[in-house]
Amino acid sequence: MSQPTRDYLSQCRHLIEAVAAQEAAIQQAADWFAETILAGRMVHVFGSGHSRIMVEEMWPRYGSFPGFNPIVELSLTFHNPVVGANGQRQAMFLENVSGLAERILRNFALSPADSAMVISSSGCNIVPIEIAEQFRTRGVRVVAIISTDHGEATASKRPDGKKLQDFANLVLDTGAPAGDAMVRVPGLDTPVAPGSTVGGCMIVNCIKAEVAARLAAAGQPPKVLSGAAIVGDERSVRLFEAAYDEHARRLAKLYATVGEQGEK
Repeated sequence: MSQPTRDYLSQCRHLIEAVAAQEAAIQQAADWFAETILAGRMVHVFGSGHSRIMVEEMWPRYGSFPGFNPIVELSLTFHNPVVGANGQRQAMFLENVSGLAERILRNFALSPADSAMVISSSGCNIVPIEIAEQFRTRGVRVVAIISTDHGEATASKRPDGKKLQDFANLVLDTGAPAGDAMVRVPGLDTPVAPGSTVGGCMIVNCIKAEVAARLAAAGQPPKVLSGAAIVGDERSVRLFEAAYDEHARRLAKLYATVGEQGEK
């Protein structure tokens, strides 16, 4: 095995240890999320930039189930053009526009029975911070996934200096280092190969598995998106359709009373 690969995998083992050390916090997050789903409500999952990867890791994909509301704004996450229309410069600018978070959440009728997960590696960009702040204002419990070392080495973009963790009820750490990249290579003075996605996805899937266990124990086993290779073609189709239908019914509750409070 070459040295760069060896180094990256070694760092990933440290990420596994960092996530494992947070078992109590993972259990707490799972308790809250299961409580929300059993109440017929949704867990709102938000991430801008590359943090959208963790949002989509939670739902919808194989091995996941309804109960989560993925909030992904394309203007903040549409990275593949890089430059030109819809490029990275615009996305990184918009990620720090105050007030955008309120506009995003204005689309939903939130409830204190809901819960939320907000992902941001640094925890220092304005939109994810304000998303968490808006959730808390509405009585929604917030779980933040950040990279603690990276966040501590980074200045908040907010004038008051507050960061995502300041508005979270619970904070989970991906274990990634300051700057995110984990591998040093000869002849290059900047590290490569980030770790926050690895750590973040591990956290998301640990929580997902714990929530599934709680739902099953409560007599409401989730409708899991399952491949035909495991359950056969017909059952796979039925599970996908049933899961999507449940998602639609849950989502409808978030739209049913939008704006009513403001109209009174």
